[in-house]
Amino acid sequence: MIWQTRVTELLGITYPIIQGGLAYLAYADLAAAVSNAGGLGQITAMSLETPEQLREEIRKVKEKTDRPFGVNFAIGQHGRPFQHMLEAALAEEVPVVSVTGGNPAPFFEQLKGVNVKKLVLVAAVRQAVKAEELGADAVMVVGQEGGGHLGKYDTGTFVLIPKVVDSVSIPVIASGGIGDGRGLMAALALGAEGIEMGTRFIATKECVHAHPIYKEMLVNGSEHDTVVIKRSLGAPGRAIANEWTEKILEIEKQGGTYEQLKEYISGEANRRFIYEGRTNEGFAWAGQVMGLIKDVPTVAELFSRIISEAEQIRERWAN
Repeated sequence: MIWQTRVTELLGITYPIIQGGLAYLAYADLAAAVSNAGGLGQITAMSLETPEQLREEIRKVKEKTDRPFGVNFAIGQHGRPFQHMLEAALAEEVPVVSVTGGNPAPFFEQLKGVNVKKLVLVAAVRQAVKAEELGADAVMVVGQEGGGHLGKYDTGTFVLIPKVVDSVSIPVIASGGIGDGRGLMAALALGAEGIEMGTRFIATKECVHAHPIYKEMLVNGSEHDTVVIKRSLGAPGRAIANEWTEKILEIEKQGGTYEQLKEYISGEANRRFIYEGRTNEGFAWAGQVMGLIKDVPTVAELFSRIISEAEQIRERWAN
């Protein structure tokens, strides 16, 4: 079957499936595997220290695939300038860039006159409309089921996607709670033209930086095993529930300041869990979709399964 949507045409991919930016995890192995499987893999730029490191990672992807891929810029979450990193990506002629967190206006200012496809992750209708005005080629829309940083309004994917579809003319990519062929077909039924998955791609063989214990927790956990932290800071994010996130929530409940939370929500605390498997000395992002994750396949196996499931649904609908 042909999987052609405006998203596949825009990005030059076979299937309308995009891998999320995944801070500290989305590097060459995973990005190339997703692109080789027919989707759009992405590298996370702001988890790297220098523009040189980013250029090196981009070159590694190019060695592993001749398919399109993207570079994601989480501009609001690391508190450091992104401009020199974006310059490095553009110098390497990456075909797609995506932006998450923060105000994307300065990001778009730097892209004026550059021939690159631009995606923006949003969590509200207003943000989607603004992204289109700024010149986004498509919006990735995350519902509150998603892992990592979310919107402030707790709107679920099933309501948010059609609302955004009705409000913009550019293609919409659905994110949050999607991990299989049923999710892909549901997204298309809601008017989206593709999906973005984050948590599901962590539990794959090619996500080599994720500790086996992290992947094991995604496989064995349920949809009830996540919590939303950082609400009090206006930057809610969904993570695996553990002793560490309990501490964070307790500090928030008591009206703790950013200074009091800082060491608990730091990149160091995140890396202790996801790289070293020190599960009670840090935190790890994960969406409610972990309730649907039952194994750790290769990316190619995961794609094959998703497309097979989706095609079976198509056939049922046709009948």
